[in-house]
Amino acid sequence: MYYWIINIGLVFFLCMFFAWILIPNILLIAFRKKLFDLPDERKIHHGMIPRLGGLAFNPAIFFSISLLLGLDFILGEPDILKQEGSNVPELLFGFCASTILYLVGIADDLIGVRYRTKFIIQILCGVILIAGGVWINNLYGICGIYGLSEWVGYPLTILVIVFVINSINLIDGIDGLASGLSGAALLFYGLIYIYFEQWLFAMLAFAALGALIPFFYYNVFGNVNHGKKIFMGDTGSLTIGIILCILSIKILNQPVDITASFNPAVLAFAPLIIPCFDVMRVFISRIRMKKHPFMPDKSHIHHKLLAAGICQRAAMIIIISVSLIFTLYNIILSQYVDVSLLLIINIILWMLGNMWLAFKIKRHELKLSIVETDNNLKKQSIYKL
Repeated sequence: MYYWIINIGLVFFLCMFFAWILIPNILLIAFRKKLFDLPDERKIHHGMIPRLGGLAFNPAIFFSISLLLGLDFILGEPDILKQEGSNVPELLFGFCASTILYLVGIADDLIGVRYRTKFIIQILCGVILIAGGVWINNLYGICGIYGLSEWVGYPLTILVIVFVINSINLIDGIDGLASGLSGAALLFYGLIYIYFEQWLFAMLAFAALGALIPFFYYNVFGNVNHGKKIFMGDTGSLTIGIILCILSIKILNQPVDITASFNPAVLAFAPLIIPCFDVMRVFISRIRMKKHPFMPDKSHIHHKLLAAGICQRAAMIIIISVSLIFTLYNIILSQYVDVSLLLIINIILWMLGNMWLAFKIKRHELKLSIVETDNNLKKQSIYKL
């Protein structure tokens, strides 16, 4: 156990170190080649900001993991690795799927990729994960459903993978939000896999977390005027999205004796409630308003917080805090409440939260209109004088 804890710590710091080296060099290349995410009416940032921060993720994560596992063999620790033998194919197929999405993300950030093409490739990556043995074979009581056959589990797995990947991609709307939510989820998954003694997946979670920390610093605290700010782009969101899919779905494949204390479905999906619920709400809202469901707009949860007069930094902190609260209370309640009832409670709380937010937006808009009216009256009185 202690040997693996050391490995997990090393992979975390190695990834953080490599990402901290890569990101400044990515910024340098982006400015020399003028590879910027230009502002428009939908985006809320200002200035020339590169969106290639996600380029650092895949190399840092998989180089660090491969290096440490290779050193384990060289240093004569193959027996320890044999204990994780059943997990190796799943991890390797996960690397393949992540690399495909990483390359698609680069293409999308540089020249653009049609959403239909991205959907097809995401489905392909879902098939790759299933081929490696990562698929949903049990819902552990959600809607009264437990064990699933391959005929049901395989399509459901692909649907969940596509949904989660796009949820992470679409929540990436303000500084630090996608990386903060993903970082919190990765920390949670890493600790869960340490508890399960699934060491390779714990390494994957902490490796991805290590890569996100330097990016979070540059994304949130970087100065635009000094050329130190960067976005993760689709390269980063797709890469982190597929890693979160692997980590969440793998929890559903754990033996019953390991997960006896907690409902695995809650452990798997509680950290992803906020991005997934938000995308589902936006998708339904667009269909109701007869808009294209896949066309971007400003109706996501972070846009609504900004419309309520909350600044970007505060909005990011609020959403991440709510996500942590959702995660913790779902895990605690899952020991006493049926998982289907817990899902209904989550939906009701989410709806109430959005209703409260809509009320705050109307109040803020009313306040702005009153201020604007007062300013206009003052201008008119000045002109009369």
